[in-house]
Amino acid sequence: MIDKAYVLAMARYNAWQNKQLMDIVKQADQAVLTQDQGAFFGSIMGTLNHILWADTLWMSRFCTDISTPSQSIEESTGFAPTLGVWEAERFRMDGRIRIWAETLSHFDLTGEMSWFSGAQGRQVSQPIALCVLHMFNHQTHHRGQVHGLLTANGLPAPTSDLVFMPEDA
Repeated sequence: MIDKAYVLAMARYNAWQNKQLMDIVKQADQAVLTQDQGAFFGSIMGTLNHILWADTLWMSRFCTDISTPSQSIEESTGFAPTLGVWEAERFRMDGRIRIWAETLSHFDLTGEMSWFSGAQGRQVSQPIALCVLHMFNHQTHHRGQVHGLLTANGLPAPTSDLVFMPEDA
């Protein structure tokens, strides 16, 4: 299904996308970032927080050195209480995802994993490769929502085309 090269490319893409978003939101008005705009997770910051929360959750399932978030999915929009905290935690998580991707072996992407899904309210088992694919797809999906919210508010949006990712990203 996927291999280490895919995971490395997506880890790079994730970090590149989030760096561009950081540069944009640091310059934006806080009221615009936190205003509920009717998106699935309310605001720009609510959506960015949800992505960070979900990345932390998935990485806690893939790595033994990352703690599971204490917040539920309903509380994920407040995962980082301020823009500064979000920026620091996002940078740290992006680095951790890249380190994890670099240390993966082909074997690490085989087999199944099981966990208790709070969203489903039950034990779930899925192929590990599918779970990794889902983590990266989830990021991209919700960053697309952020892209729409940014442009709807007259803010610049990052270049999001994977084929235009710089080699040094």
